[in-house]
Amino acid sequence: MPVPPILDKTAHRAQLARALRRNAPGMDFLARQAAGDIMERLDVVDRRFELAAIAEPGDTLAEMLARSSKAATTVRLCGFAGDCGRGDLPGLVGDEESLPFAPESLDLFVSVLSLHWANDLPGALVQIRRALRPDGLFLAAMLGGDTLTELRQTLAEAEAEVRGGASPRVLPFADVRDLGALLQRAGFALPVADRDVLTVRYDSAFHLMRDLRGMGAANVLVERDRRPPPRRLFLRAAEIYADRFADPDGRVRATFEVVSLSGWAPHEGQQKPARRGSATVSLADVLGKGRSRTV
Repeated sequence: MPVPPILDKTAHRAQLARALRRNAPGMDFLARQAAGDIMERLDVVDRRFELAAIAEPGDTLAEMLARSSKAATTVRLCGFAGDCGRGDLPGLVGDEESLPFAPESLDLFVSVLSLHWANDLPGALVQIRRALRPDGLFLAAMLGGDTLTELRQTLAEAEAEVRGGASPRVLPFADVRDLGALLQRAGFALPVADRDVLTVRYDSAFHLMRDLRGMGAANVLVERDRRPPPRRLFLRAAEIYADRFADPDGRVRATFEVVSLSGWAPHEGQQKPARRGSATVSLADVLGKGRSRTV
């Protein structure tokens, strides 16, 4: 049965297209952070991939990978036709829910801040695993459950005060433990899910919302209230935000939880997981799980 859509993908593509056209300075800070982390993870993999595909808003990682020696050929997966004209790399229109690749045709698939926009995340992971050749690698960075928790709380409270009820305004993000289980369900070997918490400080909630629009990440939930919101709703939300989540200098905090995923398409030559309960070192210590940073 088809999965009921949570997101209006047409509206999201339109927002992303506007954001990419404007190309406001600094709006790609999350994408650059995530892309840099993925390149660090690729650097420790002793392999050169013949054919790599990248799904991302923009071309940050695609440019990094093209400059490296990790892939012989890199193809961009473009969310809309206009995005395929960016940069010098070839592109195909599609996303993780509608991959334009034949089964077992890729050696590497990377998704950067894109998978949390999927309506059918389990199905998208299955498609990615099927598109990989045996022993092909999947890497992703996506936003996780604690992302924008401050904004979610303040908008809900402000709307309850102003309108007597709240409509969904912030995307629901998956928990890191659930994402690890989804990798296993999709058939990936050696699955790993890790999280990195980044705290970004803004002058006000309005500056945060401006950045979200600049990223093409405004509200596109199917069940969103389509009526124009009253101005006092966001004024009240900004007041609540400042009261609850401001530092002593008056700047407010915004949480972005970036979940890193990795898994391999099964191959008979791969190492097997150790027997359950036999570990002598904490996985959290090895992966740096739960790292927090403030910028």
